[in-house]
Amino acid sequence: MPRSDRLFRLLQALRTLHSPVTAARLSEETGVSLRSVYRDIDGLRTAGAVIDGERGFGYRLTEDIALPPQMFTRLEIEALVLGLAEVKHMGEPALATAAGAVLSKITATLPDRLQRQALHAASHVYRFERRDPPVADIGLLREACWQERAVVIGYLDAGQQRTDRQVLPLAIVYLERMLVLLAWCCLRQDYRKFRVDRIVDIRMTEESFRPRRVPMLRDFVAVLNAGAPETSKMTLSGQ
Repeated sequence: MPRSDRLFRLLQALRTLHSPVTAARLSEETGVSLRSVYRDIDGLRTAGAVIDGERGFGYRLTEDIALPPQMFTRLEIEALVLGLAEVKHMGEPALATAAGAVLSKITATLPDRLQRQALHAASHVYRFERRDPPVADIGLLREACWQERAVVIGYLDAGQQRTDRQVLPLAIVYLERMLVLLAWCCLRQDYRKFRVDRIVDIRMTEESFRPRRVPMLRDFVAVLNAGAPETSKMTLSGQ
């Protein structure tokens, strides 16, 4: 394993495991020898990470070289924890794992007092019914949005009749019980909403529509919001 990969895995283990974590536990987590763990801890310290502890007592990451120290208010921490907890209930294993990793990385950079607030937040999320994982390859659909590439989808209508159509994927919207793809339908030459649970297969094409995704998404959201009550209007992330 390249040393850069070993250092990254060790750093991630220090972020996520309950501290102080022993060298033996780090060795088990990263799959390298104890000697390599000690050497790599020295390497991380040289690179700027502040790691408290020593052999026989365990280690604790107090300042992460990959993230600057984060300063949040108590309410901001509650919002962060609540939002990431909500992601874990969306029915996507990949997103749930990513949410856990984000929280671990950010928590590792907080001072002790704020770490305790993040680990023992007053607000929590619970869902009696979890959303079922999507049948379609949602990761491929998300990648197509990022890359601004057209996709061909096999889609079932309400009567279970299949059509194959090329669409320009603009965004995936997470509703209470389902996921919806906002897209430009090349067949209908118009904006369309597609229920992701009715997409039975996806193929990404080489056709690019860069850099039109963001303005097209804004236009589609404007169409959806036209005439809608204020309480039902859609707002794009970051706006």
